[in-house]
Amino acid sequence: MDLLFLGTGSGVPAKHRNVSSIALKLLEERNSVWMFDCGEATQHQILHTTLKPRKIEKIFITHMHGDHIFGLPGLLSSRAFQGGDTLLTIYGPVGIKQYVLSCLRYSGTHIKYPIKFVEFNDGDTIFDDNQFKVTVRKLKHGMPSFGFRIEEADHEGTLQAEKLKAAGVPFGPLFGKLKNGETVTLEDGREVDGRDFVGPTQKGRTIAILGDTVKTDASKELALNADVLVHESTFNHADVKLASSYNHSTNVQAAEIARDARVKKLLLTHISARYLSNDVYELQKEAQCIFTETYVMHDLKEISIPLEKEGDEHK
Repeated sequence: MDLLFLGTGSGVPAKHRNVSSIALKLLEERNSVWMFDCGEATQHQILHTTLKPRKIEKIFITHMHGDHIFGLPGLLSSRAFQGGDTLLTIYGPVGIKQYVLSCLRYSGTHIKYPIKFVEFNDGDTIFDDNQFKVTVRKLKHGMPSFGFRIEEADHEGTLQAEKLKAAGVPFGPLFGKLKNGETVTLEDGREVDGRDFVGPTQKGRTIAILGDTVKTDASKELALNADVLVHESTFNHADVKLASSYNHSTNVQAAEIARDARVKKLLLTHISARYLSNDVYELQKEAQCIFTETYVMHDLKEISIPLEKEGDEHK
């Protein structure tokens, strides 16, 4: 599971930051990619990565501002030319279906693969297949804006094959029964309890990806105990009044949410183009005074989210 930041800027594209888009790479988990927002020129950013548009299974839209959706029609069109022929589901606020279909119709674009639209409301569980569950909460912005909580189911413990071999259990069908926790009887009469040979359950990962918002309780609820929180940081704390007037957050406010929600790592994105390299360093440093595990993202940065191993929670 990896997060690939395709665009980390706000409002309009800049030389050093494109507008919002994030790819959640679930290649090992389900051989697919989930995208969160699709700002202008997202498909151009993809060209600088190994990401394959045909692998995009789902697109989640936080809100209908242009810097989060203007790249969507082009990406949908190009996906068809790049081997994409499987179902694509687009999740978004009310209006996303009409926007996409209008763009395709008036541009004369014909998509040969099926598209399913899911328009959601506050508190909806918009996806749940027993491997991943996605819930949505409404944030506070100038228009309806939402955040997503992606929860992975726990992973069953792995069968300790070497331990079984050492105990004299022959490789074969018995391994499958023992993996299921069953008790089996060997030819020599010994009973073997599968529960003694299965490693501990690995806790599933949780990611919170938020759209544009001022500081709000819903952000904390979405992020509670998450492995990773992706939060906007359009302004630094010196510009807190400006942030409030534009319905955005500062770096410090995002760090306060991460601290209060007890997340493991905070990734800041949606950075105003006014902040250049030194400013960004200070923006990160200021947030780290509130929450140590804070990092400002830049375009094409990829973050791995490993499974928690037994004992990690005690480190």
